[in-house]
Amino acid sequence: MPKFKIRHITRYVYEGSVRDSANQIMLYPIQDNHQDIIHQTIQITGSPQVDIHLDYFNNQVGTFTQSKPHRELTIDSNVVVSTTPKVMPDDQQSSAEQWKFLKELKYQSEFIDFLKQESFLQLPEVAAIVDAERLKNCSPLASAKEFCHYVFTNFIYKKGITTVETTLDEAWKIKSGVCQDFAHILLVMLRLMNIPARYVSGYICPNKNGMRGEGATHAWVEAYLPFYGWLGLDPTNDCLVNEMHVKLAVGKNFSDCSPVKGTYRGTSNHTMEVAVSVSYEDGQSTENTSSVDEQPPAATSFSKNSYRRHQEEIQMQQQQ
Repeated sequence: MPKFKIRHITRYVYEGSVRDSANQIMLYPIQDNHQDIIHQTIQITGSPQVDIHLDYFNNQVGTFTQSKPHRELTIDSNVVVSTTPKVMPDDQQSSAEQWKFLKELKYQSEFIDFLKQESFLQLPEVAAIVDAERLKNCSPLASAKEFCHYVFTNFIYKKGITTVETTLDEAWKIKSGVCQDFAHILLVMLRLMNIPARYVSGYICPNKNGMRGEGATHAWVEAYLPFYGWLGLDPTNDCLVNEMHVKLAVGKNFSDCSPVKGTYRGTSNHTMEVAVSVSYEDGQSTENTSSVDEQPPAATSFSKNSYRRHQEEIQMQQQQ
């Protein structure tokens, strides 16, 4: 039963004094049968009251406001998590029976969001690839693993080439990106097969074994399989998710799971630094730190909330 100590620090330094900083944090690991939260503290500049609620997808979400003038805001999460291995699906039921089971799920409200496709002009091209897999008459599990391998094999892992503004069409065209791009493409392929699929944000804690995404926030996908439930697939590392992954939140896509986002009044120019470190029981640790100078565009469109969108973009760039 592995135990991890994870520290996730987000620090903003503003060019001038700002105020009325209203923020949302999704830094609370999910508590379930395979993940136990032993201890967590979150320290925030000015010690504001944090109100916690469950969102539509049953994630814990914290909200707080820092109304006093300030030139720096730090959100420091320290959590100790233990995980247990999951029993993997045995895939003993017939493929026909499993596909029939999935076909009936599209009428159930809890799965509708996870079957709906995002806007994607190249969907017919991806559908042709999916149809080729469908002709093999494979089980949902075999198909999901094949698509996970497809994304891993056909996309180049490259940091900094995509942002939150990168569309599915752009990611598909350049065949490059980081974990959130790999996850978004896999979501499309699974949903085309009528397999409910959801985006997962969290951390990967493999203790320096060469897996991509260690020492940073990470993203992967969960597919709903008949007679089993939600199975995690990590297309960035071409593996099934087990006790080395720590889940923070789930949703339709990245925007449902952004670790930190918000807005404030004051100067637009500031620097954001994100540092994630993972400590293991054997005393080893990994750390990833990145700093970004932010100069978001002027908020000329109130409907898009350009600052919040920009914050999501920077948070997304921290994911590996």
